[in-house]
Amino acid sequence: MAIPQTDALPTALQEFVHNRWQQLQERCALEELDTAQTADLVTVVVGSDYAVDQFTRQPAVFAELLESGDLYRSFQLADYQQQLSAQLETVENEEQLQQVLRKFRQRQMVRIIWRDLTRAADMRETTGDLSDLADTCIDLALQWLHAECCRRWGTPYSYATEGHPAEPQQLIVLGMGKLGAHELNLSSDIDLIFAYPEKGETRDGRRCLANQDFFSRLGQKLIQALDNITADGFVFRTDMRLRPYGASGPLVCSFMAMEEYYQDQGRDWERYAMIKARVVGGDKIKGAELQDILRPFVYRKYIDFSAFESLRSMKEMINREVRRKGLSGNVKLGAGGIREVEFIAQAFQLIRGGRDPRLQQRELLNILPLLPASVGMPQPAVTELTDAYTFLRNAEHCIQAVADKQTQELPQDDLGQQRLAWSMGCSGWDDFLQQLDQHRDRVTEHFGHVITPAEDDDGEDHQQDKEWLLLWQAEDEEDGRLHVFAEHGFDEPEVACKYFNDLKSSRGVQMMQAIARDRLCAVLPRLMHDVALVENSAETLGRVFQLIKAVLRRSAYLVLLAENPGALKQLVRLCSASAWFAETLTKQPVLLDELIDQRALYNPPTKDELRAELRQQLLRIPEEDTEQLMEALRYFKSAHALRVAAADITGALPLMKVSDYLTWLAEAILEVVLDMAWRLMTEKHGVPFKTAGVPCDPDFIVVGYGKMGGIELSYGSDLDLVFVHDAELNLFTPGDKSIANSVFFTRLGQRIIHILNTFTAGGQLYEVDMRLRPSGNSGLLVSSLRAFEEYQQKEAWTWEHQALVRARVIAGSEELAKRFEAVREQIIGKSRNARELADEVVKMREKMRTHLGSSEKEAEQAFNLKQDRGGIVDIEFLVQFSALAYSEQHPNLMEFTDNIRILDAMEVSGVIAPAEAETLREAYKAFRALGHRQTLQDKSNTVSDHDLEDYREAVTGLWQQQVLRQASPDLLADSQ
Repeated sequence: MAIPQTDALPTALQEFVHNRWQQLQERCALEELDTAQTADLVTVVVGSDYAVDQFTRQPAVFAELLESGDLYRSFQLADYQQQLSAQLETVENEEQLQQVLRKFRQRQMVRIIWRDLTRAADMRETTGDLSDLADTCIDLALQWLHAECCRRWGTPYSYATEGHPAEPQQLIVLGMGKLGAHELNLSSDIDLIFAYPEKGETRDGRRCLANQDFFSRLGQKLIQALDNITADGFVFRTDMRLRPYGASGPLVCSFMAMEEYYQDQGRDWERYAMIKARVVGGDKIKGAELQDILRPFVYRKYIDFSAFESLRSMKEMINREVRRKGLSGNVKLGAGGIREVEFIAQAFQLIRGGRDPRLQQRELLNILPLLPASVGMPQPAVTELTDAYTFLRNAEHCIQAVADKQTQELPQDDLGQQRLAWSMGCSGWDDFLQQLDQHRDRVTEHFGHVITPAEDDDGEDHQQDKEWLLLWQAEDEEDGRLHVFAEHGFDEPEVACKYFNDLKSSRGVQMMQAIARDRLCAVLPRLMHDVALVENSAETLGRVFQLIKAVLRRSAYLVLLAENPGALKQLVRLCSASAWFAETLTKQPVLLDELIDQRALYNPPTKDELRAELRQQLLRIPEEDTEQLMEALRYFKSAHALRVAAADITGALPLMKVSDYLTWLAEAILEVVLDMAWRLMTEKHGVPFKTAGVPCDPDFIVVGYGKMGGIELSYGSDLDLVFVHDAELNLFTPGDKSIANSVFFTRLGQRIIHILNTFTAGGQLYEVDMRLRPSGNSGLLVSSLRAFEEYQQKEAWTWEHQALVRARVIAGSEELAKRFEAVREQIIGKSRNARELADEVVKMREKMRTHLGSSEKEAEQAFNLKQDRGGIVDIEFLVQFSALAYSEQHPNLMEFTDNIRILDAMEVSGVIAPAEAETLREAYKAFRALGHRQTLQDKSNTVSDHDLEDYREAVTGLWQQQVLRQASPDLLADSQ
């Protein structure tokens, strides 16, 4: 065949291709190539001396690859395994094993290089192919060698123990680095770790060996099979230095030894390496057990910003090596190279992977798309990192395809540069360098944003920081310390100095390890600087130092604050404004992570976004892991309550919106809790029948009363709930553990309460109050809708009808919810005698005031926002009286369950004058706003007798006008 036209190639490449083509023609039947194959071969000739050399040495392989079509089809792992298994069937000794493995590798490498250079395969397919090839060679070689070693030394067994008979053992091979991540490059070595499950010894062999000796010998033979350089080359260069204790450690470790090593001596870089660990050979089931054992070492349950420190150290070591060896042109290790992209992704994996299981993946291109949602990285940054990584990996492959050498260095000679540029699809070397520099610059920029040590946002001089650090480290006289606090503007220097001294002399500080002490010293000066700037600086210092004391033994939280000066500023700002906020963080330091993203902190999600976010988070957790699901719910609730509080404290949300968000949060959680409880119950007992042969779906509702029903939840509010079902009680569930419907729904209610009430490491979701159910504490936990209706019609007290005004369905069956609403409207809207109703409402109000309000003596100096005369309950009772008295004529009074909108309806219906309705609305909002502020400052609902005096008098007057004057004369006289 004539030399193909190469006019499109640069002149230097034309001559190069002509020379290589002539060499190929001497050995290969090129005349059989069609036009497309010829063009592809030209591309391969330009890009790979290794492939051309293989073609000329083994022309039959080239012909077979073309004839079989393997050059033009994708391979799966099974394809590699099938081809190599067939070849290994005739292998009789280790020498033949090594020869077969090497020939197999050569054929597949030619195929992979061809597909990569011609872009028949993209970068991810190429790395996946190479990883599957390595997996196949490792696993099948191990299987052959294991059988051979068993014939020689017997089969390794664990020791038998009581209740656990001896079991045969196999070697587990962990692939690390790029192999573990399924990201192997064209000429990569493979990093391996060998392990075996349990100690024991071999049986039925010519000699007995301890399992440790057996697997050490097997491991050595596997390395030789892969790594030895013979006349046929090698399979994969094999590096065992990532194993415990490195090159000086045993070649093989038991699971117990592995666990002990990583628990006691594992270093930060080993956590980084273990992210990508994957079982690539041997017993896959036992290998999965090993990875479960090691997972806590890699992924911490808390947010672990200490990863930044270790990654910076590793990066600085690499930088020194780059400078020492002059590797600036290295696409992997140089500035803006592959390693920096990997560091960005793996930093967030180490920091947040324990909390977000989605980040517990190995492949970098699976991690990057998760970063916007999981850590708030801008989507454009992720796109740039992905594009850069793909370009750099393609360049790496093109560099290595030339001679199958493990290098990432850009070529220095003109021909090499022209070949690389052409293989990368660039018009020339300058074009390639321009694209390369653009990608590397972007990587460097994003790497700097993530990994570079944090600096103060305002960039001001750190002289004050040094002064605080010296004060912390010195043994100054008390007067000297007081002078420093006064000089820096603390409002109460003596108090602030006492807090400072108490922390310094505390047992927690005295017992700190060196690394924790360094972390405290890193954050303390900036903390003191920020606290000194707030008005109540001494009080704020006391609050923040309580948090610091709580995290002294979990100093990764100190790193979080040191790494995020913005989060530290928000911490100081919000603790200054709210004692509740400071106490919440002290009890749950894990919530410090919420301070990092200020956009999310001060912009709580909508109702639909809350639901979607919660469902998405729970999808990451197996359904059967109830404990983990409960912890996830508790964190979700605490995190979002904290966000709402931050927006509340800073004025970003008005009072009504605060209650809306807190109520939506509870609703989203209750929906999930009902789903969890229903699934757990039906898995155990089967789905109950609504009627004979008709299963429930689920024909169960959760009804919210009080603040929950009225969309007025506050921080720390409990939930007033009632459970209602709509199934025949005399039916039974169909499961193996069949129970009566009455028992099923009672246990369902108990399960819901258990999930909500139980205290776990994450605290309690909500305290549940069920006393508003029919017959109160003496009644059934769950009632049918029919029984609920009968009770409300025949037995319920007036105050229970009042409570129904604020009742609404929170979760459960939509059809049953509609029927419940119809019952509610029927009860509220029935005809009532106004005087009898007023008497009942006034009696209950006086009873509550007597038992829960301030005493006469206390009332002279203090005012209980909720219970005292003219307070919140007076407004609530007025509204409830109006709804019960006038809904028969004005059905719009029972449309809503919150007081503000019922007042609006009262105004529209003419039940109350517009000015009076506005007075009640404003008074109600003012009382609740002050109550919120009291809660956030960790104070009671009792305020000064002079607070909101005008509103109180107005509410008292309207209570008398709207309710009291309709009551019996004797009640009117008593209440006045």
